[in-house]
Amino acid sequence: MYGPTRSEVVTHDVMQTCSYTRWASREILCDRNYMEVSHHIATPEAKGQAQDVEEIDINPDASGAEHGIWKLTFYTPEPVSMLLREAKQAGYGAMVTSTRLVMRSPYNTAETYSSDVGGVSMKIFSVSAYYKAPHGLSVMNLAAACPTGGVLFLNNVIAWHVPRRVTPLVDGSFEILEMHMGINGKRLDRSQMATRGYTLSATDFHIVIEIPVGSPDGHYKSHAPDYQYNIAYIVEPMLEVLWRTTDTRDDTRYKVLFPITTPLVLQPLHVQENTVAEARVFSVVLGPLLHDVVLRNITFLTKVLTVEESNARGFTVQEHLYSNGTKSISVLVPFDADIVLKDNPEPLVTTYFLSLNFGFIILPEEAPFAHLVEFQASLQDVELPTIAGTCDQNQFYISVKYGSQGNNFKVMVGLQHLTTEMADYQFKENGTHYNLILPYTAKDTTFELITSESVRARVDVFLLHTSNDWVLADLFLACNFPITTTECYPNGTMMATAVKVDSVTDIIPSRLTLKDQSCKPAFSDDRFAYFSFSVSSCGTTRTFFDHYMLYENEIAWPYNKRASPTSPVGPQYRQTISCYYVVNETQTVGFSSKPRLFEPTAEIGSGQLMVQMRLAQDSSYELFYRAEDYPVVKYLRQPLYFEVALVESTDPNLELILENCWATLDEDRTALPSWDIIVDSCENPDDSYVTIFHPVVSDDRVFVPSHIKRFSMKMFTFTKDEEVLKDEIFVHCDAEICDRHSQVDGSCRGQCFQAAHQMNYRREIKGVKRGK
Repeated sequence: MYGPTRSEVVTHDVMQTCSYTRWASREILCDRNYMEVSHHIATPEAKGQAQDVEEIDINPDASGAEHGIWKLTFYTPEPVSMLLREAKQAGYGAMVTSTRLVMRSPYNTAETYSSDVGGVSMKIFSVSAYYKAPHGLSVMNLAAACPTGGVLFLNNVIAWHVPRRVTPLVDGSFEILEMHMGINGKRLDRSQMATRGYTLSATDFHIVIEIPVGSPDGHYKSHAPDYQYNIAYIVEPMLEVLWRTTDTRDDTRYKVLFPITTPLVLQPLHVQENTVAEARVFSVVLGPLLHDVVLRNITFLTKVLTVEESNARGFTVQEHLYSNGTKSISVLVPFDADIVLKDNPEPLVTTYFLSLNFGFIILPEEAPFAHLVEFQASLQDVELPTIAGTCDQNQFYISVKYGSQGNNFKVMVGLQHLTTEMADYQFKENGTHYNLILPYTAKDTTFELITSESVRARVDVFLLHTSNDWVLADLFLACNFPITTTECYPNGTMMATAVKVDSVTDIIPSRLTLKDQSCKPAFSDDRFAYFSFSVSSCGTTRTFFDHYMLYENEIAWPYNKRASPTSPVGPQYRQTISCYYVVNETQTVGFSSKPRLFEPTAEIGSGQLMVQMRLAQDSSYELFYRAEDYPVVKYLRQPLYFEVALVESTDPNLELILENCWATLDEDRTALPSWDIIVDSCENPDDSYVTIFHPVVSDDRVFVPSHIKRFSMKMFTFTKDEEVLKDEIFVHCDAEICDRHSQVDGSCRGQCFQAAHQMNYRREIKGVKRGK
């Protein structure tokens, strides 16, 4: 034997002792693939006792007398003679010793033949052997017969039948002296047979051995005909019979080793699914399989992976062995794996599909077969996107927060599918949000109501599933936007604006008219109509009351004259427009010719004026952020609505003017860098998003409009070299309070009265700028 390094030979002395039963006169062995017969050679003293031995007084040719055998004559049943050399070339074996002559033949030689003995198919060879003996040339007749059938399968039991009288071997009467069974060439005693459930019995015609299928002395083997998984049970019983002929008193030991394979049985593989949807992992166990089956690969819907590749990708594939000689394969696949298909049968439900085609081979022949299994699991795990929106004086601001499926949805504005090619819209997208800005005049918005000072516009936003068109989220946002619908000029000219509202679906702005239907719009498009006319034309009426003249007209959309008689009389759309003019006015002027002795002066006094600055939640200036809400979180370019008010004062002669407002990174009002928002009471012209002043009118909260100033700006941040310096900004304002009726105090001529070239601006720190 070679050592570990194969550089040296290791020698071991082994001694084995084997004991055998005493030779019978004739020994016949039926092995797996050959038949053998051994016969005792009769000596001259026992010449009369061997019936199959005959002396021939002929000297054979020396070339054919190797090992003492001259020639062989086979009976098929016709005689075929061969020299020993020729017999060996044909596949036979023959040998003679001083006491025995042995002949061996494969089952499939040309000189063997088949015969039915007691209903059992047998392979038989019969030969006369001529051999050189001490007393001369002798001939011996030899024969062997081996079963090739006789197996029955009934009720999961193997019943092996061997003829009790093997005709070619027994001519006359005989008696059975011994009868044994064994497994794999080894005898079993009665207790061993009983333990295993084996039986050995004899009938008038057969010797029968019965073996339960699945006995531990055999084994199962896998097969894959037509790529289907089958199994067969294999066991090798042995039958040993010793009989004695009545007339010659010769003994014959007959031993048969007979491998038996049961018919193939289709083996259904059972699939045990242990998937718990909440764990988000497919869990599958496939079996049972025999140990000679090896999993080579798994075919998923999109790729084929070996077991090693599957485990490397996080799909746990394991083999489990059991004590009964079988095994199973378990597979764990996460729901989120790229090989798992996903679908949404309902908006909130995800169905996960997994297809596994197990590719097996059977060893050692490497016969392939496959087994396909498919699974699905449903889980209510979809987080839908959400929509929020705000407005300023001119635009809608829509923010979409993605759900668990990211931006996998379609956006509809009104009836229009939103695309990046729409010129009126501004888009901004990141990994979690989708922001949209559109003017209130965009074609996909709807006008609900128009008043003399504002128009109520609505935008409808829908998020639809990409394939099923389910509505995942919706927003119906309506806001009032300031608009001047009627302007009255001192020269008696009126200008009016009409808006198409959704309550009149078929209105065409270009066909709107005044009371005099010959008065058409001076300009119109698909949503607006603009009229310009004199108060003395187009059917304008005039009414007097107190000291005023009221001029009124009407913009109308008449019903179709060809409509049904049940249609109401009157216009579908009516918008009244009016202008007031003072009829007469008396101005009283007081004067005195008596010169004053001194100019009057105001008495110097002292007191406190309190000014408050607040941030409103929207353009209505009805709700304000509280102190605990700061800092207030806003996205870039979202509007900020500021209100600065003189509080605890009811003097209508006072007016608050915003002189300067600016933003810094720190609470210190003198900190740098800074950005000017209002300079010398006007908006900063260098700002690409100009500050907007909002008018203030009396209402339940505002008693003196001149005490309040409102403005809006768009959220920004300070950047340097394209990097954000800080997330927070602070807004500061300087306010001036003056006498609104004083001619001396020039600052009270209103918010923003100076020319742009007179303004003094703050300077930015070099390299630092405002990020838009």
